Amino acid sequence: MPTVVAIRQSDDPRDIVHQAVQHLSNGDLVALPTETVYVVCANALNIQSVKHLNDALGSNGGLTVALKSHEQARDFLPKISTLGKKLARRCWPGPVVLSFASAEAGGIFDSLPQETREILTDQGEIHLRAPANQVFVDVANLLPAPLVVTPDCNKEFSPARSADDIIEKFGPKIEFVIDAGHSRYGNNSTVVRIENGHWEIATPGVASETTISRLASDVYLFVCTGNTCRSPMAEGLFRKILSEKLECQEDELIDRGFVIASAGISAPVGFPASPESVELLQQQGIDLCGHESQPLTPELLAQSDHIFAMTRGHVAAILSGFPEISERVHLLARNGSDISDPIGGGMEDYRRCQAEIESNVRAIISEIEYHPHSS
Repeated sequence: MPTVVAIRQSDDPRDIVHQAVQHLSNGDLVALPTETVYVVCANALNIQSVKHLNDALGSNGGLTVALKSHEQARDFLPKISTLGKKLARRCWPGPVVLSFASAEAGGIFDSLPQETREILTDQGEIHLRAPANQVFVDVANLLPAPLVVTPDCNKEFSPARSADDIIEKFGPKIEFVIDAGHSRYGNNSTVVRIENGHWEIATPGVASETTISRLASDVYLFVCTGNTCRSPMAEGLFRKILSEKLECQEDELIDRGFVIASAGISAPVGFPASPESVELLQQQGIDLCGHESQPLTPELLAQSDHIFAMTRGHVAAILSGFPEISERVHLLARNGSDISDPIGGGMEDYRRCQAEIESNVRAIISEIEYHPHSS
């Protein structure tokens, strides 16, 4: 039977983590907690360990690669689709397994031993996840390669909610178990299959279909300086014009897969839109009275798919801190010019600004291809 260590009762949890890492480095199978269930893990670089894990699982397939973060997904599968990148960014770390066609493989995956790649290719698919459990994360972060883990459940066994459950199912085949108490959810991850720009629920789990649908939405973010004039107008106009194109109400846009927001690089929290902006957009049936300014945060940038800034200075400011998102950051003006700040000017300045924003918003919306059923 395996060695079982209760990490919550340990005086030095780091020592337990290092013991697990040593076992995995030696090619042993180790059971670790995740936020969903306990899983049995193998070092992806050790072919004998992976084969041992596959044999322990039986002929059911479904071994999953546990990545350290969503950033590693692109390194592991360099051909990953835009939708795949988006769901990885928003679902991970968390209780979601993403399944991709093996044709998208490459990068780190291709550097694994051939037998390992064959084992991990389950009926033409590769399963990836990034667990959120801190014990799992601490172990994974100390290893040079990803972990290969058992699926949360399959036809042969129910979810292993505790260390005792995982020992009951795999006991003699495991060398080491970290017991961290019952798992947070006690239910399996949601398995989402991604193919040809579409997604579907392959196996229901913790994350509902509604949740995945919301996470798969396209997020449009408009950025200016104070988030009281230009970006609120852009947000309001975008909502109005897009809802007209889709023939729906503005509050139905999220159900159609669109989330629209605005923020300011130097914005305070909770300031209203400027009176001039409110008055101008009221003339078009757009209500900005409830707008409250918000600062541009790393979290907002991370979750946004399309980021439109008012000036080249805004773009430069964003990219100076987050160069990795350059493919998602654009100037609002299609001709590469700046949209000047009307604050402090008269109503005519605001009208010119509003007209310029609207022209460019309409151009952006004209290029949106709407797919009613993305799942």
